[in-house]
Amino acid sequence: ASGWNTKGMMKRIAMSATYRQRSSTVSADPENRWLGRAPVKRLTAEMLRDQSLATSGLLVEKLGGPSVKPYQPAGLWDIAMGKPNYDQSHGADLYRRSLYTFWKRTVPPPSLMTFDAADRSYCTVRRQSTSTPLQALTLLNDPQIVEAARFIAQRMLKEGGETNEQQLAWAFRLITTRPATPRELAILAQMLTEQRSLFAADEAAVQKLLTVGESKPDTGLNPTDLAARTVVALAILNHDEAVHTR
Repeated sequence: ASGWNTKGMMKRIAMSATYRQRSSTVSADPENRWLGRAPVKRLTAEMLRDQSLATSGLLVEKLGGPSVKPYQPAGLWDIAMGKPNYDQSHGADLYRRSLYTFWKRTVPPPSLMTFDAADRSYCTVRRQSTSTPLQALTLLNDPQIVEAARFIAQRMLKEGGETNEQQLAWAFRLITTRPATPRELAILAQMLTEQRSLFAADEAAVQKLLTVGESKPDTGLNPTDLAARTVVALAILNHDEAVHTR
């Protein structure tokens, strides 16, 4: 019906009843033999990175152009190849879609490989999907994700409302696309209180967290509040519903 209109076709698929099926078990088809529910799928490596950048407002949507080199562990190329240092990109190029990431097959981007990106040494028809502790550690410590979490925290303080509860509810919906339950909000509120107390007693930890990445923190915001919300944003980015589609 949409001809060669790719956007129209994708919209038609996304708006269909089949695509919008819930993943909850149907009593008449508990084993899903008759496709009574949608399967749970983890987002691809590229989707996870791009999602964090998009929700933070950092994602650069420019189309085309040369490949870019986002954050990567220092010295990785030297260890693997004995070649000159990795020439990291700067500015807006750090926040382009993962599609444009420079790819060297002998040293592929480690954060993407952790989430089962194809290594491009041979054609891959279907990617395998794994679940490992290293994936959670990547989402908590990767500079790109930590930096994105800081920008989400800044948005919480600027756009999320006046109260802590409003800001937490806003961030949860932004990342998971659904409202938080009262229990989830209570857990996040407790976490925010605990993190703020920890950071209030450790200014060095605040500065260390807020200086991850090239972008500068908003100096108009309280550093302790920003750091505490950054940790909360990281926790939400690690939420099962932020990592999987249901």
